[in-house]
Amino acid sequence: MKAANILIVPGWQNSGPEHWQSRWERLHGYRRLDQHDWMRPLRGDWIARLEDVLLQGSEPAILVAHSLGCLLVAAWAAHSRNARLVSAALLVAPGDADREELRPVLASWSPIPLQSLPFASTLVGSRNDPYCTQARARQFASAWGSEYIDAGHQGHINADSGLGDWSAGYELLQRLDRSRRHPESAH
Repeated sequence: MKAANILIVPGWQNSGPEHWQSRWERLHGYRRLDQHDWMRPLRGDWIARLEDVLLQGSEPAILVAHSLGCLLVAAWAAHSRNARLVSAALLVAPGDADREELRPVLASWSPIPLQSLPFASTLVGSRNDPYCTQARARQFASAWGSEYIDAGHQGHINADSGLGDWSAGYELLQRLDRSRRHPESAH
């Protein structure tokens, strides 16, 4: 994997310094998608920003999304004419913007696109994620055509989950990259 081709896609409020996304950025030299407003995320603005950054790349990117970042990937893929700019996506702990308690802040994110993604993807869900039930995460994986990985009881799979560098997630990213490059050996 070329570090320049990996794009970290944080969710609402960004990923703090101890979040595995930030740790991967430091450890591996991955790029981060920076948003103009992390606190009041507007779907249209976030989609436009992702599109702009992807258009600047020289090769298709592998997206590493967390929480609202997963919904961003699905929304971007549903609207962009440039799906060729992404070769694969690791989607971790998708947030469920349709949940009653999240709707006031994430109003522009509903409805959540449920079309199949035009690239390989793996979705990692947790059995006790406070922002998305396991059943809903499985529904997203099915709709998006993603392989579903059950992470067990890992909360929101973030810094509070105590994952450190999250080596299991990094292995999933490497596996996704291998299967993207060698589809015949993906099984």
